[in-house]
Amino acid sequence: MSFGQGGPFDGPGGSFSSTPDWDALAEESESQSRRKRWMWIGGGALATVAVAGIVAAAVMTSGGDTPGGNPTASPSASGQALPDDKPSFPDVSVPPPPNPQEYISDPKKDTAPLTPATLFPQKSMVVGEHSYPRTGTASTKDCTAGAQGALVSSLSHNGCKQLLRATYAKGGVAVTIGIAVFDSPAQATKVMNQNRANLMPLPGGGVPSDFCQGSKCQMTTNATGRYAYFTIAGHLNGKDVTGTEANVQQIARDGGSYAFTQIAQRGKDQAAKAAERQLKEAQKKAGRTS
Repeated sequence: MSFGQGGPFDGPGGSFSSTPDWDALAEESESQSRRKRWMWIGGGALATVAVAGIVAAAVMTSGGDTPGGNPTASPSASGQALPDDKPSFPDVSVPPPPNPQEYISDPKKDTAPLTPATLFPQKSMVVGEHSYPRTGTASTKDCTAGAQGALVSSLSHNGCKQLLRATYAKGGVAVTIGIAVFDSPAQATKVMNQNRANLMPLPGGGVPSDFCQGSKCQMTTNATGRYAYFTIAGHLNGKDVTGTEANVQQIARDGGSYAFTQIAQRGKDQAAKAAERQLKEAQKKAGRTS
């Protein structure tokens, strides 16, 4: 067999050429290098993802922030949660406010000073739109000294402790208010029910000594708590009250309303002071237990 020039094994690039195809070899080598680089790059990416997952799991396990949530407090070395920075205060339990009626019904609670200055402190009696200047005050522990007629025995037999009076006058008419003090509401109510409102008028300060003495006057009686209160109203000129005089009727009604208001205010004032004391005691107790 003859192998002449240009035969199957002749020249570069032939199917069976004995000379290597350097271009093909170089291209194949470059291709293998690229595959190795991609494998290294891919492996590194997988490793990065794996490390990131481990870090994320560690953060979640250690109580780090979660999206949209609040940070969870990390436990202390002792295994207990760390205390909040904000100070905590114990609740102050305040008892219900005292009932003012109790303070004008019980002599053990009704301990505020009881004088004309505390019971009739204003210089004028003001009831609604009406105002009457005060003309005089008086107080006695001998209740019979400020009474007349059947009221003398009623006050004495029911244990009256003190009788306080005040007179107010205006426009030719006047009224004397009397407030009698007892040990119990039952005694005050009994005096009221006996309907013996014969209070002795209190003259002075422009009110004549014969005011409602020897002339007919309008009288009322009532009670609240351990107090019974009375009024006697009439004309300053000694004229009899017939029951149709609007000015006498008005000052009599206002005198009764004013007496009730003054007694009720006494209860409110003492109840308010008691409530203040209770609050301070509760705060002090809470401070000791905090």
